[in-house]
This record gives sequence, structure tokens and C-alpha cells, in this order.
Amino acid sequence: MTDYDLPPPAAGRYPFWTYRDALILGLLAIPLLFLSVGLVGGFIWALGWKPPAKAVPLLAAQFLFYSLWLACLCAWIKGHYHRPFWRSLAWLKPPKGWWHSFAWGVLTALAVIALIAVVKPPPVETAFTDLLRDPASVVWVALFAVTLGPLWEELAFRGFLLPLLARSLTAVPAVVLTAVVFAGLHSPQYAWSWKHLALVAVAGSAFGWMRQWSGSTAAATVMHAGYNLVFAFLGVLAARHQA
Repeated sequence: MTDYDLPPPAAGRYPFWTYRDALILGLLAIPLLFLSVGLVGGFIWALGWKPPAKAVPLLAAQFLFYSLWLACLCAWIKGHYHRPFWRSLAWLKPPKGWWHSFAWGVLTALAVIALIAVVKPPPVETAFTDLLRDPASVVWVALFAVTLGPLWEELAFRGFLLPLLARSLTAVPAVVLTAVVFAGLHSPQYAWSWKHLALVAVAGSAFGWMRQWSGSTAAATVMHAGYNLVFAFLGVLAARHQA
């Protein structure tokens, strides 16, 4: 029997984890981030390997970081609370199906694109935007953005953090606050531009709404993937146009 096949957590207080757990895991993210960057950089240096695209080392470090952090979260839930990991984070089939959640992601992306036309966020220059000028990197980033990226981010934010905040603050402020923290994670990517981060928070609020409405973190993940797919497609088109 797999973790996914186990029954939902027993009735009682949900989520069963606490703010102390969130603080411990949040602080743990800092050394794990430095460790991931160091290991990937050291591996590339030791082998004298030339990555096929500029984005590969960055994505590899991000992959390792999220994997290590979620492994710690899994170990904490299973070891400290003796609960199933996936069910505890509400990894359940979306009540209206996968395509319904995906379609909401596409619609959210279109709504954010309309907001961009209204808000007119300024162009920003960061290491990430420079990275996207490399056509090969755009493809790697796009693949990551519609697969592993949404999975890890939704497990962390809408699977772990949102239920904790909702228990204390009720749904609406919890969804918004989680979205603000989610946007903060993307701050370096947008050079701390508040207009860009506000748009990310809008998207994060939509993902949080899906999680609360459906009761499924999987639904929010598929919605997030659909959202990212729209922008990934536009990014690939822009890269081909510049090539």
C-alpha cells in the first residue's frame, strides 16, 4: 500500500502541524539553499562540465533545494506525527477533474495578462531576465515551470502553509497572506518590483482559492501548471522571435 492509498488523516484538528513546525522548516530552507547551490556548483567545477544551457545550473540547484526541503517536510510529517505525507497535504483528485483545474489556470493567466496591460509593470533587468535571452535556457525554464515547479511550490504554499493560516485567520485572509509570501519568494526574479510582485500575488491568490474551494492541493498544482504553460509558451515564442 502506498502513501497515496492510505486513508485521510483521522478526524480532529487540521492541519495537525503548528507554527513552530513552519518556523523550523522555514529556517531550514536557508542552509538547504546554500547547500544546493554549493553542491551543484562544486559538481560542475569538479567535472569541468559545460552545461547545455545557462539555465541548467540554476534549475539543478532549484531542483535539489526543493527536493531536500520537501524530503525534510515528508520526514517531519511521517516521523514526528506518523501521518501519511500526500494525504496530509490534501493531494486528492480535483472534484471536477484535472482539465477543469487546468482550464482555470489558463484563464487566470489570461486575466493576469490583461492586468499587465493595465498596470504596465516596468521592464526589469536581473540575472533571470538575462538568462531568458538564451533560447536553450528558455526551453529548460519552460519545462521546469510546467512540471516540477508547480508541484513543489503548491505542496509548500497551498498544501502546507495555507491550511495552517486558514485555521487561525479563516480562508480569505489566509489565501491572501499565503499569496503575499509566495510573491515574496519570487522577489529576486522581478528585482523587487512591487507591480510585478502584485501580479504574482494575484495569481497566488487564485491558486489558493482553488485549493480552498476544491479541498485539493493537486487541483491547485494543475491550475498553477496551466497558468505557467501560457507564460512559458509566450516566452518560447519571444525567444524564437529574437533568435
